[in-house]
Amino acid sequence: MAKKENNVEENGADEKPKETTVEFLSSLAAVLVTGLFIITFVLQAFEIPSSSMENTLLIGDHVFVNRIQFAPRSSWVGPLLPYRDVHFRDIVVFLSPAEPGLYVVKRIMGLPGDRIHLRNGVVYRNGVALDEPYVFHDELEKETVDPYRNNFPAVPPTDDPNVYPNWMVDSQSYIQGDDIVVPPDHYFAMGDHRRVSLDSRYWGFIPKQNVIGRPMFIYWSFETPDNQYRKTAWSDRILFLGKVVLHFFDETRWKRTLQVVK
Repeated sequence: MAKKENNVEENGADEKPKETTVEFLSSLAAVLVTGLFIITFVLQAFEIPSSSMENTLLIGDHVFVNRIQFAPRSSWVGPLLPYRDVHFRDIVVFLSPAEPGLYVVKRIMGLPGDRIHLRNGVVYRNGVALDEPYVFHDELEKETVDPYRNNFPAVPPTDDPNVYPNWMVDSQSYIQGDDIVVPPDHYFAMGDHRRVSLDSRYWGFIPKQNVIGRPMFIYWSFETPDNQYRKTAWSDRILFLGKVVLHFFDETRWKRTLQVVK
């Protein structure tokens, strides 16, 4: 008899209490709130729309951006989070100073106080020519003559339609000798695909407050036409969504999945 009671006690100890509906909903809510916090304040997904950062980032690369790293330092959680300033050669996502609401990704080539100029396509920072293995040189580069792009700021931009009118005027106040000097709380940025990149040479400096964060890694990459981001009509979006569904496996760039951006 005692043996039977022991078995009942042992069996009873092994049984796990069932989760109630309230407990399930509470757990689900906690997961959703945590996920929403991460997506809103920590990580944000972006799609690369243009070829200005080839071959570091391709059209159709989808990246997660760290929104915390370059954010204003918070006193109450500051010691717990990896805050740091923007560094030279960091790749950053930022709000365009020329087109409000447009997110752009470029590489930081000049920090506040840096002196920048280009000669024959070579970037000089504080008088030193840079070695830039990440720069993409395409077949058309040698055939395309663009004195302003390759000899900035020595050549006036009066005949270049890509230069924003305000920058034509404002840039002159930052030129000292052969260089353009980056003002406080601003950055000078350029794309890795220099022939096609419209960057600080064309629209000016990036205000510090415009910086959103740093791309961390590519979570998905899909072969995308270079003008797809301009097709905003619902019909175009539905057609492209259909293409993604039909060609998800054969046009996904699987080798780029989880590739770190640097």
